[in-house]
Amino acid sequence: MNKEIEHNLSVITDGEFSKSMWHLDFVWGFGGVERYIADHGYFFRDVDGTSKYETRKDIGLRITGALSGKNHHFIKLFKQLQDTAGDQETKLCVPSPSHIYGELSWSDNIGGTDAVYQNKQELKAGLVKAYKEFVEEFAAAGGKILQFDDCLWELFADDNPNSPFTGEHINQVEVQGLATEFIDINNTVIDFGHSLGLKMWTHNCRGNYDSRNMGGGSYAKIANLFLKQLKYDRFFLEWDDDRAGSIEALEVFKDRPETEVVLGLLSSKTSTLDDEARVIRLLDEASKIIDKDRLLLSHQCGFASCDGGNELSEVEQWAKINQGQQIAKQYWNN
Repeated sequence: MNKEIEHNLSVITDGEFSKSMWHLDFVWGFGGVERYIADHGYFFRDVDGTSKYETRKDIGLRITGALSGKNHHFIKLFKQLQDTAGDQETKLCVPSPSHIYGELSWSDNIGGTDAVYQNKQELKAGLVKAYKEFVEEFAAAGGKILQFDDCLWELFADDNPNSPFTGEHINQVEVQGLATEFIDINNTVIDFGHSLGLKMWTHNCRGNYDSRNMGGGSYAKIANLFLKQLKYDRFFLEWDDDRAGSIEALEVFKDRPETEVVLGLLSSKTSTLDDEARVIRLLDEASKIIDKDRLLLSHQCGFASCDGGNELSEVEQWAKINQGQQIAKQYWNN
C-alpha cells in the first residue's frame, strides 16, 4: 500500500494481499461457512491454450448454517487499509454476489447447501441478505468505494469455446434467464450500496491464476446483458488480447453518461512491457464511442489474484505500472 502511495496511484487498495484466493476468503469469512480441502482445484487453460492447469485444492466451501455477513474480518482489514492510506481515496474488492451464487449452485467443491437451504431461491435470498449485512458494516466503517469482481459473464458469450452454455443441446432461453438472474442479484445489492451513499464498481476478467486464464468470450456477445443492465458506477474491463473482441461493444455505454469505463488494455499476466501503440490505438477507438473524460486505463486484472502471484517479478510489476502511468499521462495530457 505504501508503494501504491509512492507511485501516486489514484485509489489505494490492499488488492489480494490479505487473501489466499481473490474471492474465497471473503466467503469463508461469512458466518455459516467453513473451508475444507477439496478433491480437486479449479481448472484453468494452460499456456498452450489446450491443456488443463489445476489450481490448489484448499478451495472447498461447506455451508454449516444460515449465511451471515455480520462481523466480517474484512472490515478489520479495511480499517487497516484506511489507517495506511490516510487521506488517500481507498476501495475494497470482494467477489460479486452473482459470482458466488454461481459457484454455490454449480461447483462440486461445495458442501452442505441442501441441508441449510431447501432450494436455490432460498440460497439466493440468504446470500443477498449476507451481502447486505456486509455492505452495511462496510459503509458504517467509513467505506466509500466497494468493488465487486466477477469472472462469470463470459460464460454467457456464445463465442466462448470454454463455456458450458454453448452447443446445440443447450436451451438458450434458460441460459438467458440465468444471465438475467445473475444481473438481478447484483443489482439488488448495488442498489442497496447506492442507498448507503457508496460508489459501486466492478471488475470483470476471464480468470487469472499463475498467468493462466479460464476461457474466452467477447464483450460484444454479452454487452446488452452485463454491460448495459448492471448498475455499476465504474466498469473495469479486460481488454488485453483478442478474446475481448471489438471495442465497439462499448456502444452500450452511450446512454449511460454517468458511468465510467476502465479499459484493461495492459496485461498483468506477462513480464514484459506492453505494446504502447496498440494501447493508444484502442483508446482512440474507444474515445470515438465514449467521452474521453469517462475513460480510464489499467491492467486487465490483478498481478496476484491468488497468493502465488503471476509469472513476473515485483520489479517487473512496478515497471509495467510505471509504463501504464506514462501512457495515461501522454494520452490525457496530465
